[in-house]
Amino acid sequence: MNRMVQFLYEDLPHLFDDQGIDRTAYDELVKFRDPITKHDSIDGYLLNIALLKVLFKPDFKLHWVKQTGPYEITTRWTMVMTFMLLPWKPELVFTGTSVMGVNPKNGKFCSHVDYWDSIENNEYFSVEGLIDVFKQLRYYKTPDLETPKYEILKRTANYEVRKYAPYVVVETNGDKLSGSRGFNNVAGFIFGKNSKQEKIAMTTPVFTQTTDTEASNVSIQIVLPSDKEMSSLPVPTEEAVALRKVQGGIAAVTKFSGKATEDVVREKAQILRSSLVKDGLVPKAGCSFARYNDPGRTWSFTMRNEVLIWLEDFALD
Repeated sequence: MNRMVQFLYEDLPHLFDDQGIDRTAYDELVKFRDPITKHDSIDGYLLNIALLKVLFKPDFKLHWVKQTGPYEITTRWTMVMTFMLLPWKPELVFTGTSVMGVNPKNGKFCSHVDYWDSIENNEYFSVEGLIDVFKQLRYYKTPDLETPKYEILKRTANYEVRKYAPYVVVETNGDKLSGSRGFNNVAGFIFGKNSKQEKIAMTTPVFTQTTDTEASNVSIQIVLPSDKEMSSLPVPTEEAVALRKVQGGIAAVTKFSGKATEDVVREKAQILRSSLVKDGLVPKAGCSFARYNDPGRTWSFTMRNEVLIWLEDFALD
């Protein structure tokens, strides 16, 4: 079985590329199930993969593989897909596990059952699974600007867990999570109000952040492009504006649209925190509010807003 575990580590990353998976490792009548599709042959399984490649352009990330039974191997993965047939090309995210049975007679995979983290009823044919797919087809307007780099580790019904790479922000004091006080100061830095009079490319989102539960101390931040290092950046000319490197880490994120009033943002943060505690995770104090759109130029129902809460000691099991 150790050989099969190692095989999957090497083979599954090719699930959606031109090389593809090795069909000789599967029984001809392998049974595949997920909450909305099923196939009872390797040909049907490969056809399903081919259709996903055409319709969704999947980006598949394998997190781990381990033996979970005498003839059973479980994998954990993230799949991010772009639905190419809709004009706005929505992004669909699925995370979960695959339980793969091994035929003891020939050492080939004879079954493959997917379980999604975002639903409770993972049986075929799951109405909950269909609803989960359709919910992700909605339109969020995300500007074509650089964003902080992150990897989605897990997506539940209520939030995503993301692993953020380090990034640099220019920040100053704000007034409240939904407020914009201080934005002109940090925007001034990237528009040339700095020691070199250097103009720096705009990114998205704009963050407001608090590190306490009462949101009594709020900062407003613009993320700087990833090719900028602290050592090479110009110095802000305003005393209240500062540069800071955020070390990244694991954050839970909930996404929503609409007008983000202070009450709405705080309610979203409280709901997210309660969900995390219920799921046995340990949220840090405070939260961040991310605004991806210019509120004066974007219909509220298409806005992409997010609330982030950093996590302690997250393990992807």
